[in-house]
Amino acid sequence: MTARVPHPIEGPLFAFAGGGTGGHLYPAIAVAEALRRRRSDARFVFFGTRRRIDRQILDQVECDFVEQDLPPLSLVPWRALSALVGFRRACRACRERFAVARPAAVIGTGGLASVPPVREAARAGIPTALFNPDAIPGKANRHLASLADCVFVQFEESAAHFPRGTNVVVSGCPVRPEFYSATREAGIKRFGLDPRRKTLLITGASQGARTVNQAVVANADFLAAHTGWQTLHLTGDADYELVADAYRGHDCAVQVVAYTHHMAEAMAAADLIVSRAGASTLAEIIAVGRASVLMPYPFHRDQHQSANAGCLARVGGAQVVTDAIDAAVNAPVLRAVLDELMRSGDACGIMADAVRAVGGGVAGAGRGRWGNPAELIADHLLEMSGAVDLPVGGGCSPWCETVKAL
Repeated sequence: MTARVPHPIEGPLFAFAGGGTGGHLYPAIAVAEALRRRRSDARFVFFGTRRRIDRQILDQVECDFVEQDLPPLSLVPWRALSALVGFRRACRACRERFAVARPAAVIGTGGLASVPPVREAARAGIPTALFNPDAIPGKANRHLASLADCVFVQFEESAAHFPRGTNVVVSGCPVRPEFYSATREAGIKRFGLDPRRKTLLITGASQGARTVNQAVVANADFLAAHTGWQTLHLTGDADYELVADAYRGHDCAVQVVAYTHHMAEAMAAADLIVSRAGASTLAEIIAVGRASVLMPYPFHRDQHQSANAGCLARVGGAQVVTDAIDAAVNAPVLRAVLDELMRSGDACGIMADAVRAVGGGVAGAGRGRWGNPAELIADHLLEMSGAVDLPVGGGCSPWCETVKAL
């Protein structure tokens, strides 16, 4: 485990635990920004993973970073032993770090990387919280819920999946402020797009999605035929060359990008988005108010992305295409859905209106059903940690709804 040297500035230290995907990191960053707006002296440390995506995202954030070497859990005996050794090593490192720099609160955002910091913080009597954006909680959050003082969730339905008596706060899912303020004009300029064409955004989230990429490029001829549209394709690092090569030879109006730090502008530039159905991605789509075609990740045992996608599909804000994993099956199904939406003059607009209604219908204000999720969570964390800055007026926002798990 390696770490940057802590900053010498005094002020409340908030530790975020979780990594390996943008979905574990971006909501935490949004909360950190909200905390910083309330406490200019607030400090942050992120306990993440050794995956490249963690540094790729956090290098843009003013924070310390602790890289945890946590082999994936396995039932294979020798791999299980390696995972246990790595887990104990991470727990010991957390204990040692907390003894030197005690956080005001530790917030787990999901995944294995959240377990050692939250577990050791609870043992040390440090206030702990979890954030659970998916409709169906993951294993880490279900395991840690009994140790947490508070569990923030995006969907009220999540409460039933936690142990009896869990303090569940329905907060919504935090997104960075730029998702509320980004404009189509700024996105078009950022990515060198044609303002006269409509834009189809393809994204597999921060690491890309191979089966989504394959289904789309199998329809390159179809995309070329829709001359009133252009495509912005975010591939993920692993598939960039594969996707770029697949478009060559087709007269497509397409921009292929491996990764971007300007996701808000990418979504704002879009008239229609094809993506996975991760909870953070859906929260971002809701914030910008765009129509979407969702292809939920097919490999999770609990199919929680399908549950997430259903939340937008039920209100008419999205269409769902089941990822059959095989591009030969996915491509024609996706093609039919896209053809219907791209040929219609108003279908995407009607779906976008439904999405904005989910977000509260106040474009650019960042105020959905529960208010601004990042601000609500920040208020609650300041209160529970005792780090409320009274001149700023901290405390838990009255819009925060608390539900006890049944």
